[in-house]
Amino acid sequence: MESELINPNPVVHERRVDARIKARKVTADEHEREPIDELEIFDYLRDITDPEHPYTLEQLNVVTEDLIHVDDSSSHIMVQFTPTVAHCSMATLIGLCIRVKLMRSLPNRFKVDIKVSPGSHSSEAAVNKQLGDKERVAAALENPNLLDMVDRCLASTDKDK
Repeated sequence: MESELINPNPVVHERRVDARIKARKVTADEHEREPIDELEIFDYLRDITDPEHPYTLEQLNVVTEDLIHVDDSSSHIMVQFTPTVAHCSMATLIGLCIRVKLMRSLPNRFKVDIKVSPGSHSSEAAVNKQLGDKERVAAALENPNLLDMVDRCLASTDKDK
């Protein structure tokens, strides 16, 4: 961890209590495709730990349900996130954590786009380009140090396993 924090005093928000853990319905056809919605995606992401602080992305308002868009019929998910400061050097790592969590949680049929929310980061275009480049993401996940950082951020999300 760096000696100086990028955002030494982040605003910490209360955890929402109305999020749900999706109850899987029992159907006669075990191969029936179950729809996925924004709240389910938010539930996957809410407990990711921020790489700089001991708080979750939900507590820091980095991820919110209203910045998640799901089109289940076309298998497309768009997640926008808002770094706590406009010059956040952890934005790409946060986006990578979101991508990895969804890769590990969702069926392969989904195309997932991860972006910083418009106007929330001073290097918005560069961060979005990195997060949208499959080769860069794959290369990042081959880096053991980076993968270890991602796994530490995701460790708090694995409590239900």
